[in-house]
Amino acid sequence: MQIGKKVVLVIFGVCIPLLIAVFFTGITWLRSEIDVVRTNAIEKYIKSIEAQITNDLEHFQLIIDSIQYGSAETVSTDVWSRGQLFNDTQVFLQTGDDLHRVGEPSLQSDHHITYLSSSSIKNGIYFSPLTSEVFFIGTKRGMHLGEQFVFASQLTTKYFESLGLINLVTDIEILHGNAKTALYKVGDTTVAELNLPNVVGTTAAHLKVSFSNPLILKMEQKYTQLSLVIFALFIILQIAALFWFRFGVVKPFKKLTAQLADLDPRSNKLVQIHNEGVNEFTPLTSGINNFLQDIYQHEQRSKSTLDSITEAVILTDINANVTYLNACAERLLQCTSEQAIGKSPDALLGAEKDLKQRLISLMQSGDLRQKSGPLTTRSGDAKLMSLTLSNLTSHSGDVVGAVLVIKDTTREMLLVRQLKRNVHFDRVTGLLNRAAFEERLPSYIEASNSLAVVYLDLEQFKLINESCGFATGDKMLCLVARALETCLIENELLGRLGGDEFSFAIRDISALEVAKLTKRIIASIHSQVIKDKAITYRVGVSVGVALARSRNIDDVRELLKDASVACLAAKKKGSNQIHFYDSRDKELSYQRNAPAWAVRIAQAIDNSELILYYQKIKRLSSYSHRQRMEILLRIQDSSGRILPPAQFIAAAERFKLIVDVDKEVIRKAFLWLSLNEQVWDDHCLSINLSGNSLGAEGMVDYILQQQNRFGIPSCCVCFEITETSAIQNHSRAMKMLFALRKRGFAFALDDFGSGFASYGYLKEMPVDYVKIDGCFVKHLASNAKDYAIVKSVSDVCRVMGIETVAEFVENQEIIDKLEAIGVNYAQGYGIGRPQPLNSYKHEVLLAQSIA
Repeated sequence: MQIGKKVVLVIFGVCIPLLIAVFFTGITWLRSEIDVVRTNAIEKYIKSIEAQITNDLEHFQLIIDSIQYGSAETVSTDVWSRGQLFNDTQVFLQTGDDLHRVGEPSLQSDHHITYLSSSSIKNGIYFSPLTSEVFFIGTKRGMHLGEQFVFASQLTTKYFESLGLINLVTDIEILHGNAKTALYKVGDTTVAELNLPNVVGTTAAHLKVSFSNPLILKMEQKYTQLSLVIFALFIILQIAALFWFRFGVVKPFKKLTAQLADLDPRSNKLVQIHNEGVNEFTPLTSGINNFLQDIYQHEQRSKSTLDSITEAVILTDINANVTYLNACAERLLQCTSEQAIGKSPDALLGAEKDLKQRLISLMQSGDLRQKSGPLTTRSGDAKLMSLTLSNLTSHSGDVVGAVLVIKDTTREMLLVRQLKRNVHFDRVTGLLNRAAFEERLPSYIEASNSLAVVYLDLEQFKLINESCGFATGDKMLCLVARALETCLIENELLGRLGGDEFSFAIRDISALEVAKLTKRIIASIHSQVIKDKAITYRVGVSVGVALARSRNIDDVRELLKDASVACLAAKKKGSNQIHFYDSRDKELSYQRNAPAWAVRIAQAIDNSELILYYQKIKRLSSYSHRQRMEILLRIQDSSGRILPPAQFIAAAERFKLIVDVDKEVIRKAFLWLSLNEQVWDDHCLSINLSGNSLGAEGMVDYILQQQNRFGIPSCCVCFEITETSAIQNHSRAMKMLFALRKRGFAFALDDFGSGFASYGYLKEMPVDYVKIDGCFVKHLASNAKDYAIVKSVSDVCRVMGIETVAEFVENQEIIDKLEAIGVNYAQGYGIGRPQPLNSYKHEVLLAQSIA
């Protein structure tokens, strides 16, 4: 059904009947409401009449009560002049059953109220049964016992007329008896009856009030006419709206839908619709045009995207016939999209015959996952291609076609092969790289009884790189690789591990055979010569060898690490040297465990787990009152055993952690001093500074910052530096020494005498103490040369004002010799062994308590 007919049906079939029903319902409701209003108004008016009569009666009694008199005979009627209602009031004197009028003694009683003479008179309205006259009756006690004045004010017709409302009350009359019904209708007149407050014992009377309805009827007619006018206007507006809707909306809308029906979704041009003078449709047409423009732009972007990608994209319909080709597919198939539309994809591709059937099966399954695989064509081209199939769905999720994406993977596969080669082989030499060497090493040793891993490190190779450039260095690396391959047989595992580092593994060979082989390799490598700018360059090689039985090899990487540690030992021997790893060699063991110790040290610094020990320094001939002791560093292994610093200090220096270690020792020592103020006056702690820390950037600031943080005096701290470290960093060390010396810190020159120019540097260094190297002290009692050296050092330092400390003092005989020479302090196991610093506080407190 058309929209215009629907609107007519809605207006004449629903709206107008509904309006008529509402109109009559409203008229009925209005009349009922008018009746309710009229009834409420009458009831309220009856109550107002009753209240008015009651108020007038009360007012009458108040006037009576306000009359002043001397005796019953002298009552004056002038008081009624105050108001018009009670001007004709008559006064009677009641004595017993006698009633006579005051002011007219000749009259014993009034014929109008003779009925009252036989009973006790009370206030109220009196209705005369004889004359139908109505009176307000009021009483007042007389001056004498048994006397009572009776006041009677006649109510005229005008009084009752004054109670009515104009255009509402038509008649008011008083009738005998009590009211039968409060409210009833007589024709178009509404009648209300009201009981009056009669005098007790008299004839009852009630008031009958008749109400006319012209005012209510006019109101009802007025609202009825207004409703009819509104109803007629609404009908007219409905008809006018119908014509406007038909010619102003329906007809333009039909033209708009016709334009939409003429749109071609496959058009390559942007087509828009036009609004023919209906402003209400302007937002709609603008929205549709914007939507069409967005669709066109999206379609153009999609086509541009499909044409720009390097994969061939083919779209098919539900019957697996081609509907679209992108530019790459046109180049691949050598035909245009228009030529390919409607054809089978396997016919265009020259592919296997079941391709179309695969497409149909895929579309029938409704599977939205992509299906990928290689594509085989009958063209015979030496190309590798991959095919990806997927379903094409509509907005409702129904499969409407398929998408074929064809990709030429020839270059990609070649690149993958090249990348795989680069992953496993060194680019310069063609040998296995480190990752491939370590990966293949476990499988290499599986079928062997023993294994030898040889680690080679070239010497003077850096000279070639820096002098001739990296290209020349690469040539030398190739020569070295060829020399290694020449010396080895086919079953060895050979690889380049780093810049100038090589390694190979040999199965089931003795140590002697390995030694002979490595010597031939050293000779072959050393014979390789390269010339650059008429200069001849050679390289040497250091060789480390690690041997193991295959059943004892738990981790191949550990064996390779042993060989590298042995290579470091070979480098220390000189050029072209060989060194076999021996697990009993402590120095090699330290080198091997250095990385693990470096990790443990970093962890200990982060967790504040470094432990401070102390060793006492005994005063021999010094006049200083301070007790001296050296701060020593210890660390715990995983089992809780305290280890000496030989291993972890070397590891810290090798992996550049020694500065952080020195800072942690300084912090902990300063913290201990801040917690033991009792030692400030007579103790001094000697703290060692390594060569890397001596003159390190920010070290002076760190020391001063910690001093301010813990608030300790500088006279309690002495820093020990070695002669060799001071020489290595001479300028920075001197700057640091003078800076801290100004702040009050003391310095000691450790291991004095082991260097080559000890006295020369002693002359310019601002040190307070010289610690004589233990190699001259431990044999002092039995060696005259050591005695002479120690004495000479002591004499020179005494002249320069520097105190001396002898190390490695292990017995009393050495102490006696030192005292004879005049050495100021002694340190060693003969004085005291290292103890935890935290225990020293208790010793001091114990000594004080004993004193």
